[in-house]
Amino acid sequence: MAKDLVIVESPAKAKTISRFLSKNFVVRASMGHVRDLPKSKMGVDIEHDFKPEYLISPDKKKVITELKSFIDKDTNIWVATDEDREGEAIGWHLLEALKINPKKNKVERIVFHEITEKAILEAIKHPRQLFQDMIDAQQARRVLDRLVGYELSPLLWKKVRYGLSAGRVQSVATRLVVDREREILAFVPNEYWSLTADFLTKRDEKFRAALTKINGKEAKVTNGTEANAIHDEIKKDTFTVTNIDEKDVKRSPAAPFTTSTLQQECSRKLGFSVKKTMMVAQQMYEGVEVDGKPTALITYMRTDSTNLSDVAIEQANAVISELYGKEYLLPTARKFKSKKGAQEAHEAIRPVDMSIEPFKVKSDLSKDQFNLYELVWKRTVACQMAEAILKQVGADITPDNHKRYNFRATGQTVVFPGFMKVYMEGNDQEEDDEKDGEKLLPLLKKDESVDLKELLPEQHFTKPPARYTEAALVKKLESEGIGRPSTYAPTISTIIARLYVEKDGKVLKPTDLGMLVTDLLVEHFPKIVDYKFTAEMEEGLDKVAEGKQAWVPLIRDFYEPFHKLIVEKNETIKKDDVTTEASEEKCPECGNALQIKFGRFGKFYACTNYPECKFKRPLVVKEKTQEQKDLEEKLKGTKCEKCGSDMAVKTSRFGSFLGCTNYPKCKNIVSIDDPNAIKCPKCGKGSMIKRFSKKTRKAFYGCNKYPDCKNAVWDKPTGELCKKCGMLITEKTSKEGDVKLVCSGCADVSGEGAPKEIPTESGAE
Repeated sequence: MAKDLVIVESPAKAKTISRFLSKNFVVRASMGHVRDLPKSKMGVDIEHDFKPEYLISPDKKKVITELKSFIDKDTNIWVATDEDREGEAIGWHLLEALKINPKKNKVERIVFHEITEKAILEAIKHPRQLFQDMIDAQQARRVLDRLVGYELSPLLWKKVRYGLSAGRVQSVATRLVVDREREILAFVPNEYWSLTADFLTKRDEKFRAALTKINGKEAKVTNGTEANAIHDEIKKDTFTVTNIDEKDVKRSPAAPFTTSTLQQECSRKLGFSVKKTMMVAQQMYEGVEVDGKPTALITYMRTDSTNLSDVAIEQANAVISELYGKEYLLPTARKFKSKKGAQEAHEAIRPVDMSIEPFKVKSDLSKDQFNLYELVWKRTVACQMAEAILKQVGADITPDNHKRYNFRATGQTVVFPGFMKVYMEGNDQEEDDEKDGEKLLPLLKKDESVDLKELLPEQHFTKPPARYTEAALVKKLESEGIGRPSTYAPTISTIIARLYVEKDGKVLKPTDLGMLVTDLLVEHFPKIVDYKFTAEMEEGLDKVAEGKQAWVPLIRDFYEPFHKLIVEKNETIKKDDVTTEASEEKCPECGNALQIKFGRFGKFYACTNYPECKFKRPLVVKEKTQEQKDLEEKLKGTKCEKCGSDMAVKTSRFGSFLGCTNYPKCKNIVSIDDPNAIKCPKCGKGSMIKRFSKKTRKAFYGCNKYPDCKNAVWDKPTGELCKKCGMLITEKTSKEGDVKLVCSGCADVSGEGAPKEIPTESGAE
């Protein structure tokens, strides 16, 4: 029994917090949510104010039993889950699952933005009660998503194919990707030409200028004939500098990180997926081993606030003064305006202790952890540094005999670097910006003559809008008011996992399935995928959290018309209308018309004379993704261990794999993971490779020396071993999309539910 039981979500967080509390306190982890709606049914009582039916998750029963063992009638319960809605709800579910009676046990809610001794002890001194409004907001979101998923998904099963899903936010995110693809497909490029001139001063200094004006207006050269005519007209002319202008320009730093901007910047600068960013950030928030002690390095990573505490600003100023000099300090702290609806009581993402410079902890961190910490540290320091001062120079150069043409040369120099000495925010056109960055011009004077060395006409075409990267999609979701900091990562992970969207290198492309489902929803359920309506629902949930809106009426106002529409569309939508399109193509075998049908592997042509004629062929040969091309290049030359032939990258509905080119004589196949497989810690001889269970096709990782070694885990191994038991550390994904590093072997950490052995009769492949 414990006098004081502190409950957090994760073992890492528990380990860090326990450092700061006396021996009276026992700190234990709930491993995330302990209760949820049932999987086998709706679990929402629509007739009685949408009352949810919560069950203790099967894999959390052991956790609840263990927590109960620390509680007696004198135990004080401290709920120390995260400070957002999700954390508030986890705390409430814990008390319900543990059947805590507040009359018998004292229950205190403590929150903190950073896991430091000062913050923890301060929270203990100033506890509060759970906020019911925040719990209601999370509960409303869960019920809302369940109603949409459990009523709309079965309709998709009937009208498209079995196993599909629809979601309130995921369907809108998919639509954004689909709409962008349609813009790209509809785009008609326009030709235009540029004329760039290389000039030389009388002092042999070379510089470049571009034709910017014709007859005082913006130069628009639409074809090669016009470009060549201008070229021929002025190529033998003499040129004069007709105007020089100089001005000092001030540039301010970007705001400290919010969840969204951290995800965007980690994507641009580190190549992280949104999911990976949140996983690494969570590790840094909950605590990593530094000098042998669990230490939290950054503040809470789910926030939409750009506020910094006075303590953080004071620390930043001390670092700036010491490392860069007092001239880089601001006279007063710089404040940033958060977006509408941001929770101002929270802070931005920042280092817990600004004096911990990245290089001081580099040896204790993984490469990914170090890179993320360095990014957060630099961004936080930079946001409190003086502005950068740049001198921008522009020069107009005009042909002496053809004054209607004007060339413009521009450049800039850094007068005072300010915050740029530490950090510059990235953007999606970073490479181009670097080319055009600090371009220096020679010291030019008005009325001086310059020589034309070369005139370069160049053809261009306007480009379609770019496909979304994960970072760009997060930015778009945020700008539209769709989702909140905790939802971006799981939303993007879901639409990729559901095969509605696929990644091609860094960009997101809709699949045929994603486009088909989106078109169906736009036509028949326009509100579900309407950007404005989805944003208004988010605002409604925010009002519930603020105590300004009751959650049941909010749900009822949505559900009643939605359910009525579901009933109607179940009757009126015909599957053939959704999955079949007319075609002008003729069947090469029987001459009847071909139609475009949608199947498990995308669109294909099929004869309308089926079943008499069974002709079919793919609609298009699917272009290889950049990922597939990279895999082929990486694995080129891999030989079949059975027959010695070359292995080739193949693709199935379960992903990419290596198959023997000597098929069907040799049917050897190998997981892509095999060439880079992790050594099995149990037998020491085999490698952990990705496999699929025969019955459910669920992926797992098992030793390739099976059946001699039956070591297997459900979650993807990282390659690192647990310091406690020596088993594999794996990436475990929660229902909310959070990824945590957990041990596959230690039952007290995450062992339950992870298979230690796959029995022979399971039929694993």
